[in-house]
Amino acid sequence: MRDLTQCVVTPKVNTTGFDTLGAAVHRGSTIVFENAQAYADRGKRGDDGYSYGLYGTPTTRTLEAKLTDLENGARTFVVPSGQAANTLAMLPFLSSGDKVLIADTAYPPVRDFANRDLARFGVTADYYDPIDIADLARKIDGRTRIVFTESPGSTTMEVQDLPAIAEITHRHGALLMCDNTWATPLNYKPLSLGADISTQALTKYISGHSDLLLGSLTVHSTELIEPIRATLGRFGVGVSPDDASLVLRGFETLGVRMRHAEAGAMKLIQQFQESHLVDRVLYPALTTDPGHAIWKRDFSGASGVFSVVFKPGISIHVPPALDILKTIAIGASWGGTRSIVAPMPVSSHRSVTKWKGDDLVLRVSVGLEDAEDLADDVRAMLFDIRHRSLR
Repeated sequence: MRDLTQCVVTPKVNTTGFDTLGAAVHRGSTIVFENAQAYADRGKRGDDGYSYGLYGTPTTRTLEAKLTDLENGARTFVVPSGQAANTLAMLPFLSSGDKVLIADTAYPPVRDFANRDLARFGVTADYYDPIDIADLARKIDGRTRIVFTESPGSTTMEVQDLPAIAEITHRHGALLMCDNTWATPLNYKPLSLGADISTQALTKYISGHSDLLLGSLTVHSTELIEPIRATLGRFGVGVSPDDASLVLRGFETLGVRMRHAEAGAMKLIQQFQESHLVDRVLYPALTTDPGHAIWKRDFSGASGVFSVVFKPGISIHVPPALDILKTIAIGASWGGTRSIVAPMPVSSHRSVTKWKGDDLVLRVSVGLEDAEDLADDVRAMLFDIRHRSLR
């Protein structure tokens, strides 16, 4: 073999005995075959076989396998973001003339996708009250192919009765989806409660370090595997093994991070509740929360994300008061090591339920900082809000 050829041909090395704890990063688009017949038969390798990097590498498959086990599912697919997981879980099962039913409190981009893109494809989107089973029962019909849930609901934290929703959904021959980003499959297992597909933004708690975008969709039954796999291939959807390896690395500390965030959230919630500026805190782990009974029945823990509702006339002073924060950052995402706040509108993302009160709540995601530093920030922010409200 001449020098130029040696530059491009990678020698095989013995890996026997090199058993590491971390997953290796396998980068590759082209997969080579031992002979022409193996190449001709590449389509027969099955769902777990390798034929082209777009359909997975050992690194991405390792992440998928880990998620599948935790979700109690049949197969997981990783995709470029949590929103990609939501949309790509729907598309294989919808045709013109079909209908989707979406919880009124779902992640706003899901609503935007349904109203804009699904509408262009001839698919009707309707919305239901997430905590009113009768409303769902009235609206579901023979055209309904997918019922979409998110529990707790985005920003306003409504907890859905997934087993009851599953019974109605399956009785009408539809698929039940659940966005499980808030709780993660560590604290909530939608597939064990009747859902057919569980999605989540790995961007948030699973990766845990605010440095990548990734999502996942896990199916409950094997018959859902091929439609999703084929759709991902036709759309050219793949993910970086480097990103997958970072998620695998973050995955290992998920348990301690979630417990820390939950404990930190309870401390900050108490601080907010003691303020006369605050009307209520939305967090299903609170015994006073309307969804607490279902949360206690179906969930094994909470995350560090909650929302603060201020008394009438106070919320207008919240955004400028955020500038006083020193430890807590202002940002659109959550679930990382840093605590994050974001003022969130509600009414513009609702069409069935009616939001009462000022159209702004403060979403808080508690990270891994010292609790006293977070408390100092909240104290200063509340003082600033009070000062502004008295002007």
